[in-house]
Amino acid sequence: MIYQPSLIAVVVFAVFVAITLGLSFYLGSQARSASGYFAAGGHIHWFVNGIAFAGDYLSAASFLGICGMIAFYGYDGFLYSIGYLAGWVVALFVIAEPLKRMGKYTFADALDSRFDSRGIKLAASVSTLAVSIFYLIPQMVGAGALVKPLFGFPHWLGVVLVGAVVITIVVTAGMVSTTYVQFLKGSLLVIFSAVLTVLILNRGFTAAPMPAAQRVTVTGQGVRMVNGQPQSAENDLRPVGTVVALPGGASSSGPLGPWRFLETLQASTVVLWRSEKIPEADGSVTTVYTPTATAGAEVLRPGNHPSFKGIRGDSVTDKLNFLSLMLALFAGTASLPHILIRYYTVKDQESARKSTIVGIASIGFFYVLTLYLGLGAMTSGAIDVTDENMAAPLLARSFSEFLFAAISAIAFTTVLGTVAGLIVAASGAVAHDLTRFFKMDLNDTNKIRLARITAVVVGIIAMVLGIVFKGMNVSYLVGWAFSVAASANLPALVMLLFWKGTTARGITASVTVGMVSSLAWILCSGDTFSKVYGLPASQALVPFSQPGIVTIPLAFVVLVVVSLLTARPPLQVNGNQTPEDQAG
Repeated sequence: MIYQPSLIAVVVFAVFVAITLGLSFYLGSQARSASGYFAAGGHIHWFVNGIAFAGDYLSAASFLGICGMIAFYGYDGFLYSIGYLAGWVVALFVIAEPLKRMGKYTFADALDSRFDSRGIKLAASVSTLAVSIFYLIPQMVGAGALVKPLFGFPHWLGVVLVGAVVITIVVTAGMVSTTYVQFLKGSLLVIFSAVLTVLILNRGFTAAPMPAAQRVTVTGQGVRMVNGQPQSAENDLRPVGTVVALPGGASSSGPLGPWRFLETLQASTVVLWRSEKIPEADGSVTTVYTPTATAGAEVLRPGNHPSFKGIRGDSVTDKLNFLSLMLALFAGTASLPHILIRYYTVKDQESARKSTIVGIASIGFFYVLTLYLGLGAMTSGAIDVTDENMAAPLLARSFSEFLFAAISAIAFTTVLGTVAGLIVAASGAVAHDLTRFFKMDLNDTNKIRLARITAVVVGIIAMVLGIVFKGMNVSYLVGWAFSVAASANLPALVMLLFWKGTTARGITASVTVGMVSSLAWILCSGDTFSKVYGLPASQALVPFSQPGIVTIPLAFVVLVVVSLLTARPPLQVNGNQTPEDQAG
């Protein structure tokens, strides 16, 4: 689609960024200690922290990726919402209060609370860095997609712009500014998404016949052709993404209630776009997008997206891939470093539990809205068939330029908040955990200085990866990050809480094996071969792309086996057996 920069969008965007940076500089004075920089001094109110949980968690994957996946594939995208939300059950009932009790600044603090083990410090800090960087990729991809329609900038420039702003936020005030940025954007995202959903229901559906011979082609060099002609304002496809037939042959449905909206769509026929990659003689690949009339009942059934083929098909590997993804989404939430460290920003365990409940309520409400946002985008007549991640902003543009500007600016702050949280987590892993591993005795001033240097380095790495992974659905990329987090972090944390036989060497081995095995599986998968390396998926070294169903149990087994092998016998003291601290 043609993206024309909008003055009102630029103004609203600039105001949001100015407020965000102003808040960051204002709060910078509160981050002069390590506690203030890494954990906001533990002074954040539980309600603010709960909304900040939502702001942290509702990332580009939640807003851009899920809405885009629903817009292009239907109900399948909503399965991501269900998986993301279900993971908070683990966070609430298993992780929240114990984590607050055991830790200080970082995830490694919690794992190492009983042992003072250099091995745990190293493994947990490297795991935090790996998960944070993996999670940063989809955020930066989403950032590049957002800036394109706002300014007409290329993808890479959008990624660099976001990276620069986020680095400024983190370097300025650490967790204090990050928390309030997340609180602000979490509140605005839920409110404006609700407004957009009301507008979708009020507009209802309008039938529009599908013109013949529609076709969009993108060459390996990025040249776009529409129906065989170079794309321009004159031949830009409109409408794209429509309802082609309503129940009873009606031309429009009028306003609809939430349930009636789904019933009407189920009985309608809509346009879905499918892509095909065609290798060229010069080695490049041309992607061809063609429309397909699809029954609404089919849209509301799972199994349309390639990741969910296992729901309907007979292939064992497809079924394992689906189960592996859902397991990773369920187990990954309570394993994400930037989520875990938020428990250290409140004063006590009760506040940790209350903030989790507020976060679940906000996140759950938003995920219900994503179903309507995605289906509304599918039928809006305004999607970009070559970019799933722009479905929600272009849906807003179909109502008004101001709403488009507001939604885009909020989505941008969504990226800012999540990226800031991830970089804070990565900075803590280096400045607080790795320095203790190397036995560097740093005062608060030097810790903060090192954390800020780390923030710059991690931010630059995130920019590079955001450019390399351009074009992949951000929610799909987040699924990989959840797999790594769940494999590396959750087994160690759960076993530490519930099995007294856990040893330091068991935790170190579990974190290391979970992280390395999940990363290796992803890098050897068919999706990575086809979408990153440009090689045929058939050459992949593993049978399916999602590793969780293999690597999560593997990490549990490794922890148990190594802990049993390294358990020390109880000491004899005056004839009585005394358990010895099993530090490794």
